[in-house]
Amino acid sequence: MSAAADPVKRVAVVATGVIGASWAAYFLARGLDVDATDPSPGAEARLRAAVAQHWPTMERFGLAEGASVERLHFHDRLEDAVAAADFVQENGPERIDIKIKLFRRMDAAAAPRTLLASSSSGLAITGVQSACRHPERVVLGHPFNPPHLIPLVEVVGGEHTSADTIERTMAFYSAIGKRPIHVKREVKGHIANRLQAALWREAFHLVDQGVASVADIDTAIAHGPGLRWALMGPFMNLHLSGGAGGIAHVLDHLGGPIEDWWRDLGAPTMTAELKQRVVEGVAAELGARRIGELESTRDTLLLNLIHDKTTSGTLE
Repeated sequence: MSAAADPVKRVAVVATGVIGASWAAYFLARGLDVDATDPSPGAEARLRAAVAQHWPTMERFGLAEGASVERLHFHDRLEDAVAAADFVQENGPERIDIKIKLFRRMDAAAAPRTLLASSSSGLAITGVQSACRHPERVVLGHPFNPPHLIPLVEVVGGEHTSADTIERTMAFYSAIGKRPIHVKREVKGHIANRLQAALWREAFHLVDQGVASVADIDTAIAHGPGLRWALMGPFMNLHLSGGAGGIAHVLDHLGGPIEDWWRDLGAPTMTAELKQRVVEGVAAELGARRIGELESTRDTLLLNLIHDKTTSGTLE
């Protein structure tokens, strides 16, 4: 059965913390019904407050026909939340034992064609699906935080995930305006987090070695390569930097120096002293600014950037 034969109209959001609430707001804005569940005391009130906070942003993005916060339904029981869902987005704690139990219960309660996706940022989906009777429908759908703003979703299958599940998952995320990529084999941290981790590793190393302050390292990225990375990825940026010769010219002339830089990159240890230096450096950089102000400004600029990239016809 093709992906087109399985339109998703109802999504279950399992665990409604920061990521789950962000997903819920996005699904609602795309005109879907959302069944949510979370065992934490006060979870429903926190979820509805978070969705209300995100909703003005969703309105700026543009709501799908029929989109409404009234289509959010909260359930005390996990089984009730997934029973009628066409697609499940799980966002529980990053612990394999908890994931295994959650997916075993969801697999037992969900309809046969329901897809079960995890937002896990680093766990292998093969382990997550290990206790399911129908592991072929279990897949990783890792968003980039915050999901209600950032289009990227990494789709990864486990050892028992079917090709049909991958196809249907990619089709669903694409249909609701996401930019899914298929990670073709399981690796720790998937793709985007590994790339982030590589940058973080050198950033912490430079602080540890006294090369630069926390603020200067943030400035180096935010006012340097980060501006280009927000528009195009590393390979396309390299290609443009090579002029008429493109990336082949860059690799011919800078391949050796790049290798030399790789060999000189650090491997810091997250000592108590290093953590304290970074915490103090961030506090100094933040100064009197409030986190809420930074988040609001970030979200506005992200919205503008995403809109401009989408409408450019070239950088979408």
